[in-house]
Amino acid sequence: MYQFYRTIKSILLHGGMAEGEASAIAFLLLEEQTGLTKAQILTTDTPPADTDRLLTLAQKVAEGFPIQYALGISDFCGLKFHVEPGVLIPRPETEELVDWVVSSCPSDQQRRILDIGTGSGCIAVTLAKRLPHAQVTACDISPVALRVAAQNADRHGVEVRFQHTDILTETPQGTYDVVVSNPPYICNSEARQMQRNVLDHEPHLALFVPDATPLLFYEAIARKSLQLLSPGGFLFFEINRQYGTAVTSLLRSLGYTDVELRQDQFGNDRMARGVKN
Repeated sequence: MYQFYRTIKSILLHGGMAEGEASAIAFLLLEEQTGLTKAQILTTDTPPADTDRLLTLAQKVAEGFPIQYALGISDFCGLKFHVEPGVLIPRPETEELVDWVVSSCPSDQQRRILDIGTGSGCIAVTLAKRLPHAQVTACDISPVALRVAAQNADRHGVEVRFQHTDILTETPQGTYDVVVSNPPYICNSEARQMQRNVLDHEPHLALFVPDATPLLFYEAIARKSLQLLSPGGFLFFEINRQYGTAVTSLLRSLGYTDVELRQDQFGNDRMARGVKN
């Protein structure tokens, strides 16, 4: 197995990957596909059963295909989520948004929560796991995302209600105590600064907004949340770090109170919260 690990690592290095990254991904591929630990990989002589498939996956990753799509799995908040092309790969920053929502909601009280633009369902499913008394609803414009999110809800044994909704033209059904969203927030002009594996493989529908309207989704969601939220309800956003002040100003202009901006672990403006009067 160790020799096969070296073969996979060599493929990744040949694709231009750095030494440390190649080693980590080679181990990840083998761990996920064989069920062996890193220690077992290093000490087992027998090669894996499906060597051809593993070599194909390694070659795809070396060519820029995201490792999460290759494996069909992405870690989020200590849980494993199925991902595939057509849904955004969950990011560590979004875990911090989930933590903020959870800390704002007593776990022993029933809360009605709406996740707008659910993607893989990572936010909705994690909130349903951490807040077992909550009633969680999630919506998205993408049928692929809704299918994957439903699979992830089943995978983790939680109940999430799903709605097909274009948030720019439609309003979700129901009344809620919490609305949370990680909407598209990267301006088209920022695309040239992004890594090719993101640009070439992740869904642009879930990533980009026009340069002329960077707050397009924030404004739509914030306005509709005035109808969706019960008095005292929370609106949470993950945001583009360049628009922290703009988003908080928008929330205040619409009448939200106790507006707060928070930074992520890297010190970037990344989350905003407002309260409906």
